[in-house]
Order: sequence, then C-alpha cells, then structure tokens
Amino acid sequence: MTIAQSITAIRSQIEEYCHACQRNPETVLLLAVSKTKPASDIAAGYQAGLRHFGENYCQEALLKQQELGAYNITWHFIGPIQSNKTKLISHHFSWVHSVDSLRIAKRLSEQRPTNLPPLNICLQVNVSGEQSKSGISLAELPALCSAVAVLPRLKLRGVMAIPAPQDDFEQQRLPYKRLVQAVVNLNLPELNTYSFGMTDDLKAAITESSTIVRIGTALFGSREGLSR
Repeated sequence: MTIAQSITAIRSQIEEYCHACQRNPETVLLLAVSKTKPASDIAAGYQAGLRHFGENYCQEALLKQQELGAYNITWHFIGPIQSNKTKLISHHFSWVHSVDSLRIAKRLSEQRPTNLPPLNICLQVNVSGEQSKSGISLAELPALCSAVAVLPRLKLRGVMAIPAPQDDFEQQRLPYKRLVQAVVNLNLPELNTYSFGMTDDLKAAITESSTIVRIGTALFGSREGLSR
C-alpha cells in the first residue's frame, strides 16, 4: 500500500476500535512515528492529512525539520533524552513524551525559549518494570507530577508508556488499565493525555483510553531491526 492508503487503513481501525468501546474517534490523535524514515515519507504523510510526527533521535529530526520547513508540522520527541540534547529538544519540538526525571524536566524548562509556548510534556512510566526500558515506576508518578507541574516553561499534559509486548488482547490491556487508574487517582484534570498504543496493540490501547497512538510500522513499513 502507499502511505496514503496506510493512513486511511489505520484511521479506519481507530474509528472501528473507538466505536466498539463507545469513544469518539476524534479523541484519538494519530502520531506518525517517522524515525529512520526519509523526509519524503513525512511529506507524503503530510500531503495525505497527517500533521503530527514523532522522532526518537534529535539530530536526525533536526535535519528533517530543516528539509520540511515549509510544512506546518507539529513535532513530538518520543525517544530517550540525553542531557546534552535538552536544549535542542526544547527549541525544536512542541511535545516531549519521554520525560522520566526531574533533572531532565528542569533542563527543558530552563532552556525553552520564552518566545515559544510552554513545552507540552508527558511523563514516561515503565508500566511493565522492564530494566531495559526508561521510565519511572507507578509509585514515583505522584511526586514527579507535582514537581514538573510547577516548572514555568513546561505544560504537563499526561503520561506515556511502552509496555512489554503481549500477544493476548486482555494481557495487552492490563498495564494500560493500571496506568490510567494511577493517573485518575491523582485527581489532576490537566493530566488528560495518554500516549500509548502502537501498531501491535492499537485496539487494547484505545480500549483503555489512549488519546495519542504512536504508529510507525503500519504507516511507513518495517524498520530494519525493529518489530514495532
């Protein structure tokens, strides 16, 4: 399929899954994960209606942003954050989904230019407790929310998660259910963004309240060495 056809297919899936759990499909944002893909693929996605693109690697993303400067793209940073990249990220992205420490949050706030709107932030939660993955534990979420919420150049929006892969639908739902309940328990109305769900667990994520689904493989094809 072409990228345009893939977008249509994914949007149809989102609509189907939303209707199945009595949600409005407009409450789910399709974030196209374009890491390792050329700027031409992003341009094709934009021309087919996509406006939000997620990148994992700062330098790669900056090159694409320069090439695609004529497009009104909202750029999301979704990868691990190195301290020496916080200034570039704070200057060149509208969203950061992968904040997992107060130290990184403070750097992003301090370095965000005053002529730009506050940087939209999601806190990455390691819902499966995998040592190989970034993110805070559910127990650490309340304290980090409180600390990040008062930083002046950030706007805390919600949480992000990448659970351990599961083939069973009900098993896919469980970590998302736990995360949503933890956020609900915080009783903070501004925390209304759930960035979770990828190609392989899209239905489970939407069923459990995802508001941003991060889709790469189903839109642009597989990336060498990556299965999701």
